[in-house]
Amino acid sequence: MPFFQSTWFLRLLRWQAPVEGVLVWIRTIGTLASVALMVLYFGFPLSLEGQFEVINYQNSLMGIFGIRFLIRWLYARFGLQFLVSSPLETLLLGLWALEGLLAGIGQPWFATQVESYDQLLPYAWFVHTLAIGLAGQEIVRLSNSVVTVQLKPAATLIFSFLLLILAGTGLLMLPQMSVGRYGLGFEDALFTSVSAACVTGLSTIDIGQVLTIKGQWVLLGLIQLGGIGILTFATFFALFLKKGVGISHQAMIKDFMSEETLFDAKKLLGQIIYFSLLFELGGALLIYLSWPMEAPFADQPSVKAFHSIFHSVSAFNNAGFSLYTAGLAEPFLYHAPVLRLVVALLIVFGGLGFPVLRDLLGYRQIIGRLQAPWKKWKLSTRISVWTAVFLLLFGTLLFGFLEYRAGGTLAGQSTARVLIDSFFASASARTAGFNTLDVLSFGVPACLLMIFLMFIGGGSGSTAGGIKTSTFTLLVLAVWSTIRNKRQLELGGRSIPFDLLNKAYTIFFFAATYVFVCTFVLAVLEPSIPILDLVFEEVSAFCTVGLTRGPTMAMGSAGRAILMLSMFVGRVGTLTLAFALASKSENQNYSYPKAHVLIG
Repeated sequence: MPFFQSTWFLRLLRWQAPVEGVLVWIRTIGTLASVALMVLYFGFPLSLEGQFEVINYQNSLMGIFGIRFLIRWLYARFGLQFLVSSPLETLLLGLWALEGLLAGIGQPWFATQVESYDQLLPYAWFVHTLAIGLAGQEIVRLSNSVVTVQLKPAATLIFSFLLLILAGTGLLMLPQMSVGRYGLGFEDALFTSVSAACVTGLSTIDIGQVLTIKGQWVLLGLIQLGGIGILTFATFFALFLKKGVGISHQAMIKDFMSEETLFDAKKLLGQIIYFSLLFELGGALLIYLSWPMEAPFADQPSVKAFHSIFHSVSAFNNAGFSLYTAGLAEPFLYHAPVLRLVVALLIVFGGLGFPVLRDLLGYRQIIGRLQAPWKKWKLSTRISVWTAVFLLLFGTLLFGFLEYRAGGTLAGQSTARVLIDSFFASASARTAGFNTLDVLSFGVPACLLMIFLMFIGGGSGSTAGGIKTSTFTLLVLAVWSTIRNKRQLELGGRSIPFDLLNKAYTIFFFAATYVFVCTFVLAVLEPSIPILDLVFEEVSAFCTVGLTRGPTMAMGSAGRAILMLSMFVGRVGTLTLAFALASKSENQNYSYPKAHVLIG
């Protein structure tokens, strides 16, 4: 009699439901224990023996995942389809089992006894790679189950960022994440985590001097997850793991990425990861080749590679974090024009938005335009691209003119340097936060120009902040149509529905009011700081830019709390926050008579 028809297997089937319930608890406990061991290993100072012991515990913990996997495979009747449906889990546990077999015959890949850190390192990388893969997979499954909670998609997005911020705060407070014995204090860790998760770049500490290499990796992870969106990551890997995505989860991504349909939003997920890796790795390579010989790490390939990756990810995600005290205005970067252009272009492409990048650089879109040259970009793409081009040129020329005058930061410089630094300042002001010049040395007109560019920000569905270029374009279009007494809003041969215009008005009004109120509160809390600096800092925080004239370091706890709240509200989006807090709207099947109200 076949095993699957035997009495023993039929009895096992009766216990399938309670066994699966126990497996859920095993999965949860195993994941928490695995994460705790990783925190202990990376976050606390341990002796060589202590590190080896933690890794052995982590390796033994893999057995829990292995047993759970075998039980599920048994109930799947040892099906090949089960293995194919869980490729990552099958691969990782297969590698772990193979290492166990090799160790059993005395031929392990890695040493079972270590006498130095060099012997421990390969073993540690192997075990922690398996642990991160398996624990990350379980966390993704858990994140997908969260969407069953009766929350609005916008509220779930907000809570995901809160969770990311709290996790980042806890990690940055670990002793091994910063220079010193006790780690960062709660306030500095929280501010840094908020700024990184909200891809802003403001900081109360000197990142390069205070954080260790481990802390800088944590910061880099927060920037990446905050820039692309933690829900986007979770959804992408859920699709990769063949577990499916529900309508409510797709709706979150649709709202977050400003897509028109659920199908488009789901289709965009893989391309988000693709474009992010393409630009970040390509940018890192170009930055690596662009470091000047004067760089203090020029003869250290591993350090140079990390600095290249860090600044590439920070630039593409419009975060503005730098590992240097003066940012990209450090003296050793004075003769690095190519590096500045690479960083500026990463900022520009990151600020266009993923839907725009797909329309511009997607394989099918390019093939379609080659076959039909008359086919135009989508209207949203045209708005984002041409508005960005206009603002870049406008900002470059005006900033260069203002700062090239006598007493300006660019006075006496060559034409090439003036153009490069002006272009960089114009690109960075639109929510990136990098600087190649001393911001404190800017004149008042240049500061007002930067505030204007910061407030507008980048494109919808991008890593940038601000009210977005589409909002700015619709507002200008509405003003122009009103002046011309036109009843219909038209752009690019299309009619713009008035509900979109109402959203643009709402975003602008909410943003302007929020900035005004927060600046007023900051002026009360910090009377010694000039009002221009307070406005500059608040707009920089709310629009997730990160450029600073210094007040953040000088502010007290209350002022920093205002900036943290501004960064968070600016990142999740004013409209998203309003929708998350709003109650359900009621349908109105009636209308009042029209009234005439005097305007102006």
